[in-house]
Amino acid sequence: MRSLLWLAALMVVLVAILSLQSIVRSFTSNATVILMMAFVTVVLAYGAYGMLVRWGERRTVSELALTALPAELGLGIAIGVAIMSAVISLLWLVGVYDISAGRWTDWPHDIREALGTGLLEELLARLVIFRLLVSAFSVKPALILSAALFGAAHFFNPAASVSSTIAIAVEAGLTFAGFYLLTGRVWISVGAHAGWNFAQGAIFGARVSGMASDGSLLVSVPRSGAPLWLSGGSFGPEASLVAVAIGLGVFLFTMQLTGASAPAQRGLQRVG
Repeated sequence: MRSLLWLAALMVVLVAILSLQSIVRSFTSNATVILMMAFVTVVLAYGAYGMLVRWGERRTVSELALTALPAELGLGIAIGVAIMSAVISLLWLVGVYDISAGRWTDWPHDIREALGTGLLEELLARLVIFRLLVSAFSVKPALILSAALFGAAHFFNPAASVSSTIAIAVEAGLTFAGFYLLTGRVWISVGAHAGWNFAQGAIFGARVSGMASDGSLLVSVPRSGAPLWLSGGSFGPEASLVAVAIGLGVFLFTMQLTGASAPAQRGLQRVG
C-alpha cells in the first residue's frame, strides 16, 4: 500500500511540473520560448524525481546514474531505430506498405521531439509506475499492469482502437520495461523510445501512434486494401502484427538476459 500511495504522490508532483509547458503554450506561440520551456520542464521533472526519491525512499537514485547515460542512451536509440526499421522494412517486403521519398525540413524539431517524449514518458511509465508496481506486487504483475496502462494511455490517439491499444502495450509497454529491468537504469528505455519514434516518424514518415509527421526523409503509407491487422491502418505500423511480433521477440530476449543480470535489482527496492 505504501508503494501505491508513493506512486500517486510522485505522479501528482511530476504531472504538475509537466503541465507547465502547456501553460506556457497558452500564453505564447514563440518557438524559442516553447523550446526553452520544454528543456526546463525535463530538467525540473528529473530533478524533482531525484530529490523526492532521495528524501522519501532514503537511497541513492541509481536508476538515474549519469555515468551510464551516454553509452546506454546511445545504445537505446540504436535499438529503437533498428526495431522500427525492421518493422517497416518487413511491411514493405510483404507488400502492405509503399515507401517513397519525402521532404525532411524539420529534422532538428524531430530530434528534440523524440528525445523529449522518450525522457518524459519513460520517467512516468518506467521510473514511477513500473518501478513502484514492482515494489508493490513483484515483477510479473508489474509488467502486465504497467504495459496495460501504457497501452491505455494511447487509446484516445487518432485512429486508435482496442487492437492498437493491445499492440502498444505488448510491443512497447513490455519491451521498454524489459530494458529498465536489464540495467536497473532508465537510459536504454529512454533511448529506445526516442529512437523508435524518430525512425517511425522522422525517417520513414509513417504515422506515430496515429499522428502524422509534418516532414520526413521518406514517406511510408499502407497500401489500399491491405488488411488492418497486418498494416496497422491509419494508426500506423505500431498497430500491425509485425510490430507486435518483433517487439515481443525483443522483450523475451531481453528477459532472458535479465534473468542472469545482477543490475536488474538496482532501482527496484521495496518502498517502506
